[in-house]
Amino acid sequence: MHIITDSSLPSPCWVLQEQKLIENLELIKIIKQQSGAKVLLALKGYALWKSFPLLKPYLEGCCASGLHEAKLASEVFTKEVHSYSPAFKDEEIHEIASISHHMVFNSPSQFKQFAHKCKQINPKLLLGLRINPEYSESPTEMYNPCSLYSRLGTTIGNFDEALLEYIDGLHFHALCEQSADALENVLHYFEEKFGKYISTMQWINFGGGHHITRKDYDVEKLIRLIKNFKKKYNVEVYLEPGEAIGWETGTLHSTVLDIVHNGMDIAILDTSAEAHMPDTLLMPYRAGVLGAKPSANEKAGEKIYTYRLAGNTCLAGDIMGDYSFDSPLQIGDKVIFLDQMHYTMVKATTFNGIKLPSIAIQKIDGSIKLVREFGYEDFKNRLS
Repeated sequence: MHIITDSSLPSPCWVLQEQKLIENLELIKIIKQQSGAKVLLALKGYALWKSFPLLKPYLEGCCASGLHEAKLASEVFTKEVHSYSPAFKDEEIHEIASISHHMVFNSPSQFKQFAHKCKQINPKLLLGLRINPEYSESPTEMYNPCSLYSRLGTTIGNFDEALLEYIDGLHFHALCEQSADALENVLHYFEEKFGKYISTMQWINFGGGHHITRKDYDVEKLIRLIKNFKKKYNVEVYLEPGEAIGWETGTLHSTVLDIVHNGMDIAILDTSAEAHMPDTLLMPYRAGVLGAKPSANEKAGEKIYTYRLAGNTCLAGDIMGDYSFDSPLQIGDKVIFLDQMHYTMVKATTFNGIKLPSIAIQKIDGSIKLVREFGYEDFKNRLS
């Protein structure tokens, strides 16, 4: 399926391509069938709920990071709800427990504070504890849940064996857009530290960060790791891929508003790295641009016309990066950023009062449906 360049779309605008989403889901389906794993949608990475009818046949449910995500999973996805938070709040615990199927606590103290209450609210609820295997190959410390002094998960040194009779499962999350090799290494440390407890559990959640739908991902190795783990410990295995579901399934369309020159040509767009794609600043990584090449220090093979693409906010660092094009950019030209479905709209803000991108879906038959536009009231109503 070709990337849409329809000039009738509002700008800026996210565009999901259903066919590409289905291709990712079909691969997830094969992994589930061959490994026996259960797969959840990580709402923290992808929560475009108008697309949930496509996802529901392929996935067991959603993992939620708090009350609002849990409610979205319960009300719209309507399958399993697995809730985890670094720290649950007492005033929210009743509602979360009543709509969840699994609840995972971050620490023994949270488990002791809430587990009994949650079981009273929902006797069918399965309780888990997030652990920290103290090993990760995360490409950056910003996204490393096992870094020194991490607040995420319970280390073996802080594990309380008195809770074992109440714990139904263990959860770890130590990956960030990584390979099956990285998972294999994490599993080694997980088993080394917590192996004696695993066979007493009903389920183990391998968390997210599995880059399953990336073209060079070793799917066969993932299947083998899961099958061997399930056979060894006789437990259910869950995965929570976030980016893998939405990987390369859509774009962010923007428009050149102005071109200024200060040592180089700078194109100011009607979108923003800071407000609409913050991972380009946090990770950091450089998003692909349709028809352009990333440009750095006159690299060999670079196209003729080079521009710094920049956002339309007052943040000096609101910059997507330097790109080269075959033809010069003009005011009014469209600039299309690739792979913008995961960890973009879930993180988007209205910083500087900048308008949120609209949301459109290209249906399987090729037609385009505009499903949401944002305006002044969206900006105003979130502030008071």
